[in-house]
Amino acid sequence: MSGQYRDQEFIDKLRKKILEIRNQKGIVQEDLVDRTGFNIAQIGRIERGVSNTSISNIAAIARALEVHPKDLFDFDFSIPEQSPLRKDRKAKK
Repeated sequence: MSGQYRDQEFIDKLRKKILEIRNQKGIVQEDLVDRTGFNIAQIGRIERGVSNTSISNIAAIARALEVHPKDLFDFDFSIPEQSPLRKDRKAKK
């Protein structure tokens, strides 16, 4: 795979979940700035799905929203069928 991997569908699901939780708790973007140390532009990029943010940033957002990180990933996720593992392909020969 060449270039940086980016799964925009997954990013969009995550950003929607962040917005949903933030709105449910009445937390504004400025509160996330105060609680994470990120700047407002960075929060905006994450919430718009423009930023392919890091795991560390997601952990900071979870703490700022006072939720477990798994709550941010509570959405449908399809797992495609994969080709057999190399060890299994070798065993068939």
